[in-house]
Amino acid sequence: MLSLIPKKVIAGIITNNGKFLIAQRAKKDALYGKWEFPGGKMEDGETEKECLTRELFEEFGIAAEIDEYLCSSSFEHKGAPYEMRAYFVRKFSGDPVLYEHAQIRWVTKEQLCDFEYPDPDLPIIAELLK
Repeated sequence: MLSLIPKKVIAGIITNNGKFLIAQRAKKDALYGKWEFPGGKMEDGETEKECLTRELFEEFGIAAEIDEYLCSSSFEHKGAPYEMRAYFVRKFSGDPVLYEHAQIRWVTKEQLCDFEYPDPDLPIIAELLK
């Protein structure tokens, strides 16, 4: 029987000098070429902030300080329910290295809409544009 409790995916809204970091999915991914707010799935025993800290280190080699929660979106993947929860990241140390993404860009709020994103990222963008 399928679980009705959504699995959690935690996304980071990384900001610096008024710009947002977005990352392009790599070729090995089903969503190749789309842009996203980086993050990933929570593991057993992790808090949401611990998950995002781990994911940002694994994906970019940065040590991030996770700030306040922004919003969430619900979606299905392979028939299972998911909830993506977004947190601001205003401080981090290290220069991002592309371990899992094709490229990153620092974009202004106005430039956010110039890129193609997976559906779960769209409510985050709508919230940022308010």
